[in-house]
Amino acid sequence: MSKRLRSSEVCADCSGPDPSWASVNRGTFICDECCSVHRSLGRHISQVRHLKHTPWPPTLLQMVETLYNNGANSIWEHSLLDPASIMSGRRKANPQDKVHPNKAEFIRAKYQMLAFVHRLPCRDDDSVTAKDLSKQLHSSVRTGNLETCLRLLSLGAQANFFHPEKGNTPLHVASKAGQILQAELLAVYGADPGTQDSSGKTPVDYARQGGHHELAERLIEIQYELTDRLAFYLCGRRPDHKNGQHFIIPQMADSSLDLSELAKAAKKKLQSLSNHLFEELAMDVYDEVDRRETDAVWLATQNHSTLVTETTVVPFLPVNPEYSSTRNQGRQKLARFNAHEFATLVIDILSDAKRRQQGSPLSGSKDNVELILKTINNQHSVESQDNDQPDYDSVASDEDTDLEATASKANRQKIGRSALVTSSSSLPSFPSTLSWSRDESTRRASRLEKQNSTPESDYDNTPNDTDPDDTGSGRKGRQRSMVWQGDGSVPDTAEPHTAPSPILPSTEDVIRKTEQITKNIQELLRAAQENKHDSYIPCSERIHVAVTEMAALFPKKPKSDTVRTSLRLLTSSAYRLQSECKKTLPGEPGLPTDIQLVTQQVIQCAYDIAKAAKQLVTITTKENNN
Repeated sequence: MSKRLRSSEVCADCSGPDPSWASVNRGTFICDECCSVHRSLGRHISQVRHLKHTPWPPTLLQMVETLYNNGANSIWEHSLLDPASIMSGRRKANPQDKVHPNKAEFIRAKYQMLAFVHRLPCRDDDSVTAKDLSKQLHSSVRTGNLETCLRLLSLGAQANFFHPEKGNTPLHVASKAGQILQAELLAVYGADPGTQDSSGKTPVDYARQGGHHELAERLIEIQYELTDRLAFYLCGRRPDHKNGQHFIIPQMADSSLDLSELAKAAKKKLQSLSNHLFEELAMDVYDEVDRRETDAVWLATQNHSTLVTETTVVPFLPVNPEYSSTRNQGRQKLARFNAHEFATLVIDILSDAKRRQQGSPLSGSKDNVELILKTINNQHSVESQDNDQPDYDSVASDEDTDLEATASKANRQKIGRSALVTSSSSLPSFPSTLSWSRDESTRRASRLEKQNSTPESDYDNTPNDTDPDDTGSGRKGRQRSMVWQGDGSVPDTAEPHTAPSPILPSTEDVIRKTEQITKNIQELLRAAQENKHDSYIPCSERIHVAVTEMAALFPKKPKSDTVRTSLRLLTSSAYRLQSECKKTLPGEPGLPTDIQLVTQQVIQCAYDIAKAAKQLVTITTKENNN
């Protein structure tokens, strides 16, 4: 790759020379410093690969090169190309800028909030707009114009869109036309090679019928990418799909401990998961493998005498607000598995994926999800809240499900409840019975706009990336954690104020009120995403009501300094939010010329509220369990 890079190529984010990383789903090349920020955002925002030290499928690398050379970066910096942006003080980062906060803030605005992407005129029916864009994508993929298709995806076109008149998907069209680079792009955004058209044919069938055998083979590789990646991580080999070998199940060098009753019981629990929940777990492990491999490449390629690694470490999977808070919590705990424990988990997932794909029956007695749910306990997470363990996203319960994933020791690390949460977003799956699509978390760029619901401002406040308080405040309301009770609705008026108890309220009451706050924050952030500025004030008022109700649960004069500090942050942020939202009123004095600045302040206030609520949940949980 280095030989193919021209000396004129620069980092897409700061224009620094000699970029050595690529953001696959953005079609850009980036430098080491900017890559450190990309990695902290998570793969649902940016999928990074080193250009020389990471193995690349040749056509995937060609796809990224083509996008970069054809100006894909202008999609993400559209408004910055306008000369008026210079007058307003908006500019991209420079190579000389500090990583934190300068480059970090710009990269978040560019990719997480999509602040500079061209916006379509607002329409009453958003689904019609998405459908129109998807139909354009359906037509465009038969050509070689990758940047056009990336632009459509960035605006909301769906990679898995099923055309009602044509009876197929964009990937079918690209496969029939032999457009292998288009197929790579669609796969990056979640297109499923196993999807059938109205006649029952898959994109692989289309490619073979058109004589595009290289494309057909590549689609099969994409279809099995999850299990291939896990196997390669352990043994450095990939299955021979051409000759019908679709799975490699590595063996542990010392497997004697794996015969323990504990390991057998954990394997039964894994086998008893529904396909949907097993897919979630497998995808989370896939993301953790990517994190570990990318970290290894990162550490091997950095000049530690000049680069402060403390500011660029990614100690666990970043929060993905597309997932429930419970699943995010479990994903983060995967980082605590040691090498042997994690390898054992990977092997069990590979084995069960093969069993499910081939339709083999379960061995031994048949457990079910209900048995797993009975293992929930309240002690592990409180014990794990020590100084060397990460906090988790806001409003996450501190309960864990004892899915011990057949690790090699008796005292296993717990994978958390990530395998027990039903998410409403479409998930990756496995071939045949579970058709695999590569990266569901980035299946279209419009989904990425929702990431402004998770303003990760830890870079703005701390010198490192070890504070995961970027929260799950933006998780969608329909992705409810299994531990939450009630409907999470917010009353029209505050509950009657009662004299607070001299002791802390119950954890359940605090969680319930936190859910109300979260739901209203979600509404506000959706309004910000859709540029519905007239909704800011009513949303902020509902948040203020929910905050008032939560604050009323606590004593007027708490003895704990931590409780007082969190309550102060909670209430002051709610008042500040109302003040910022009022700036959107027509003719309001001091209204800035750029409404984006107001929106950023609104999001920051929402983040502070979510962070304070999370702190109160953690405190009450710990105190009530003591």
